[in-house]
Amino acid sequence: MKSWLLKSFKDNRGLFIFLVLMSVFRSAVADWYTVPTGSMKPTILEGDRILANKMAYDIRIPFTHTSLYKMSDPQRGDIIIFESKVADERLIKRVIGIPGDVIELKENQLIINGQPLPYQTILSNGSVNDRQENLLGIKHKIRTDKANSQYSSFHSVTVPHGHYLVLGDNRDHSADSRMIGFVPRNEIIGRSKQVVMSLNYDNYYLPRSNRFLQDL
Repeated sequence: MKSWLLKSFKDNRGLFIFLVLMSVFRSAVADWYTVPTGSMKPTILEGDRILANKMAYDIRIPFTHTSLYKMSDPQRGDIIIFESKVADERLIKRVIGIPGDVIELKENQLIINGQPLPYQTILSNGSVNDRQENLLGIKHKIRTDKANSQYSSFHSVTVPHGHYLVLGDNRDHSADSRMIGFVPRNEIIGRSKQVVMSLNYDNYYLPRSNRFLQDL
């Protein structure tokens, strides 16, 4: 048995080395994730496969969350990927509040450090509005229900040290800091700025070619 394994390794050494290096690369450098829900609509759609830059914030020991060197900290507006212990799953959300920020939400209008954010309606369709949110200089799209939901408001909170407040762009349909609380810095594993490819779940999983390599 041992001789067979040794022979098999020698015959396929190049393949084994490639697989190990690929696993290390995906664990510590970059990976891609399929988005299963619409919590980040209209920015990210169900079936989008997004690129995750795992060196955006830290250089980590492969296959662990142990940081060897901090590259930077998440900033407002970043789309982050994190392993939530509270939700017990990997989530993709937008950073709204950084440590020390005072955040309030009133009928889907954010107030950051006492400053109400400006909004512009882009599209009104049925029961929802797509709006542009100006996150203190970072402009991006969000989606809100025309009828305010139970999640459209929360009282003023201060983001603690080493934590972040995150929200989904689909504000009335996202399990985010309003449910799971602040996100610890050490749960964040990467940042996404691009869709690699996309499959349309509602149309026989056909590719959405217009979303390939689209910037977020």
